[in-house]
Amino acid sequence: MSLFKRGNVWWSYFYQDGIRYQNSTGTSNRRQAEVIEAKLKEEQNNRRFQIVTADPHLLFSELAAEFLTSALVRPHHIYHLKFLLPFFGDVTVARMTKSMAEEFRKRRHAGRTIKEATVNRDLAVLRHILYWAVDERLIPANPLARLKMARERRTRRQVLSVAEEQLLLGAAQDHLYTMIVVALDTGMRRGEITGQRWADVDFTRKVLYVTRSKTPEGESREIPLSQRLCQLLTSIRQSDGLLIDYRGKPVRIIKRTWKTALKNAGIRHIRFHDLRHTFNTRLMEAGVLQEIRMALMGHSTGGSVHSTYTHIELPAKRQAIEKLEQWVKQQQSELPSKGVDNAGQQTDRTESDAAAESRGPQTLEEEVTDGCGLGASREAEGRDRGSGRRTQRQEAATTEV
Repeated sequence: MSLFKRGNVWWSYFYQDGIRYQNSTGTSNRRQAEVIEAKLKEEQNNRRFQIVTADPHLLFSELAAEFLTSALVRPHHIYHLKFLLPFFGDVTVARMTKSMAEEFRKRRHAGRTIKEATVNRDLAVLRHILYWAVDERLIPANPLARLKMARERRTRRQVLSVAEEQLLLGAAQDHLYTMIVVALDTGMRRGEITGQRWADVDFTRKVLYVTRSKTPEGESREIPLSQRLCQLLTSIRQSDGLLIDYRGKPVRIIKRTWKTALKNAGIRHIRFHDLRHTFNTRLMEAGVLQEIRMALMGHSTGGSVHSTYTHIELPAKRQAIEKLEQWVKQQQSELPSKGVDNAGQQTDRTESDAAAESRGPQTLEEEVTDGCGLGASREAEGRDRGSGRRTQRQEAATTEV
């Protein structure tokens, strides 16, 4: 007998797979308690064999409401639900088909210019919610499990020219100026820049560690500091806190400041994320290998077996940043002065750049000063290349023998 009365209420006690389950039937009637107990045992047995008894009248709006209360919801889910709920809200999940998804695509394209990629993101969120419902055993299967997405056309990624960079930096101020320099010299994403902390910047070794990245591949990657970025960070260096802040508060949205800077600079409209593409394009034109570019930007190295055992060492990254600086200086020297005058602003070279050109070509470690000086650079270079010198000494000893 598995029913016991506690007070005026019957309780159900039973075992399954060695686990004891106890539930209150909520009634003092013995017959109702037996029916409720049979229902409880049936539900527990269905969970044991993963048998889902879905509600055939479950609306997608109700399912979306349950999804929004979970811990897996993200801001982009809420954004795309604004377009999904007007179409699928009153539709039961059991009636959802792939043809309805195609009808939603046509409805989104009607009377407006929307790219296929935008509609693909909407349907991807819809399919994600349905998969979540399957995991939570709210529905037996995902009706859009094998939904084919429309082919997305590749769009041209805009790249900031050196002349436009000078005009943009001349118009940017305060925290936006620092963010632009960091993005151009490191290729970091906007979220990575605004989440970067001073504790993750090593001025002795001139290395910046990215500890808050959008992708797992971008976590804890190391990026050597360029001369310009090292001098800029040294001038505003703090002991702790965020690298980028505005009046002591974290920076989250820069849309208005960015738009104002573009207008004051008098250049074409580009996104802040295009600065990341500019960093990658400049490295490519400077002759940096693809594997090194991917390591600097935190991209995935692919699924090949060889990529699992491939690691880009810090000296190779330093050489990549040196090539980037040399390429930018060469482009700046080839800029026609008339082009800058026509833009309405004249950008003069700094005294440090003129002195550097008079001394001749130098490496990054030889040029950095004020916390990024020669002694610290040689010390960092010695640590990075210590293993190489030991190998050379071993080869010399073998030759003597």
